[in-house]
Amino acid sequence: MPSLLHKLGIRRQEATAVLWSWLFFFCVLSAYYVLRPIRDDMGVAGGVDNLPWLFTGSLTGMLLANPPFAFLAARLPRRTFVSAAYRFFSLNLIGFFAALHLAGPDQQVWVGRAFFIWTSVFNMFVVSIFWSVMADAFTADQGRRLFGLVGAAGTLGAISGAATTSLLIGPLGPMNLMLVSVGLLEVAALSARRLLRFAALGGDGATARVSEAEQARGMGGSAWEGMRRTFTSAYFVNITIHMLLFTVLTTFLYFQQAALVDQTFTDRAARTRFFANIDLLVNLITLTTQTLATGWFIRAFGMVAALAFLPALSVAGFTVLGAAPTVGVLMAFQVLRRSGNFAVSRPAGEVLFTVVSAGDRYKTKGFIDTVVYRAGDQLGAWAYVPMAAMDLGVPGISAVAAVLAIGSVANAVWLGRRWKDVAGLAGGGVPPSVPPGITGPSP
Repeated sequence: MPSLLHKLGIRRQEATAVLWSWLFFFCVLSAYYVLRPIRDDMGVAGGVDNLPWLFTGSLTGMLLANPPFAFLAARLPRRTFVSAAYRFFSLNLIGFFAALHLAGPDQQVWVGRAFFIWTSVFNMFVVSIFWSVMADAFTADQGRRLFGLVGAAGTLGAISGAATTSLLIGPLGPMNLMLVSVGLLEVAALSARRLLRFAALGGDGATARVSEAEQARGMGGSAWEGMRRTFTSAYFVNITIHMLLFTVLTTFLYFQQAALVDQTFTDRAARTRFFANIDLLVNLITLTTQTLATGWFIRAFGMVAALAFLPALSVAGFTVLGAAPTVGVLMAFQVLRRSGNFAVSRPAGEVLFTVVSAGDRYKTKGFIDTVVYRAGDQLGAWAYVPMAAMDLGVPGISAVAAVLAIGSVANAVWLGRRWKDVAGLAGGGVPPSVPPGITGPSP
């Protein structure tokens, strides 16, 4: 066992915290990936032409949900807040289960649209909360070594969730699968409490990042503090730009995929199964990379390369897609880009928050992960509409996307260098305390 831990980059005193993290993330992503193909099918069933409006609804829902989220994060004890958030979403799922059972065929279209919007809000919050807990439990140095490996547990959860939907959508139907997600969210809530307790106790000297006293009180500050910090700190402004460019480019590819699937499949179960199988392929590639290469890649090449990896891949991918606009190239690029995000870009992006204050880890990060992310979706959706109307086609839209990706590379280089300065890792040492000028006073 010690030699296996060493090969994985885990120190003995960190093993318990990593195991709770694995179970936590496995359940969170499994719960979401059970729902994701159902959401995508409901979105297409409501009309591909209506997708931009569903993205608008998702952004509106995120804007409405963020202030109470930040208010509760500021007021509730840490463990109480995390558990309550996951159980709130479980109750929502039970509500959708009942609504779909009671609604007639016409009403089910509207319930499906509401579910699409709700799922788009849900997945942002549950994943953001998970990574906020990770930033609480692990230091910057631990994050570089372990976040890719922890991400592998989430990938296993995603594979499990997608496989569950692919295999059981026929015999059980989408409504009954929602109850599977409810059970997984409850296990996630319990895992989060155990992980935070372990972190508070220090776990044989592993972390002790957040004391019992800190966890017993709220983080303080206002509900609007995360929004203000997002736009007044150069560090967070550039994280925001990084997020916006990623989501705009992701939305361009999503619309191409939606149009293709709408033209190819007429049977709803086959369409849902197709979405689930694409998710399976992405996650299998991601799992292999996260387990064998992510931690090594970030340690060997550094945060600059890790953050710039996906933008550089996007430049190449959109360039090839513009030159050879075929379905095969589009789908291959989609799979490579999504797996590259989960395997390298997302873990590196989460390490950026290991050097900020507790308030910023939950409120500012929460605002960026939810509102800013969905704002990028919205920008991408509404930018795509006029480009499609002008008949730019795949080559023209790909050219625009490649230019945006070049800008994202430059931004990623700045962020990686700034993180090194803040964390004190330029010389390879253990990070010192965080300079107040970067994070502001901890609330």
